[in-house]
Amino acid sequence: MTGVPAYVRNARFDVVAANALGRALYAPVFDSPLFARCGPVNTSRFLFLDPAGRDFWPDWEKAADDSVAFLRTETGRAPHDRALTDLVGELTTRSDEFARRWARHDVKFHRSGLKRLHHPLVGDLALPYEALDLPSDPGLRLNAYTPEPDSPEREALGLLAAWAGAGTAVPARDT
Repeated sequence: MTGVPAYVRNARFDVVAANALGRALYAPVFDSPLFARCGPVNTSRFLFLDPAGRDFWPDWEKAADDSVAFLRTETGRAPHDRALTDLVGELTTRSDEFARRWARHDVKFHRSGLKRLHHPLVGDLALPYEALDLPSDPGLRLNAYTPEPDSPEREALGLLAAWAGAGTAVPARDT
């Protein structure tokens, strides 16, 4: 996949791989100082613990609600996953916003939708996405963004691709 941004994540929102365009789209997450000192790139950790998360997700409240509800769903599926419970514990103790949402016990499962992002280089984007479970790698999910042809989002992704030299898959921690 080179023409669309894509990344693979686990149930904890750790990004385990991304193509070059996926890495460019999520550059604010990958470049966060959080991950220089604290493990793998993780979109939930970025959302709640890095102030830049509020800029990256214009619909921050929705992104926060969805993230917590999905993590709540995953803890029901894998209650003994130590890394998952550690992440929930970290976010609960370090983010009042996360703790408040966690206490609501909301759950959510979704495979497609519209993701709104604000990228520092190309501005606001509204990208349709699909999330596909990888049957040969249980627990991993491929997220791919598919902008409409001739849309401002397609043009913006073209600019990002040129900026990033997109065209090959790269490990999530390629720095």
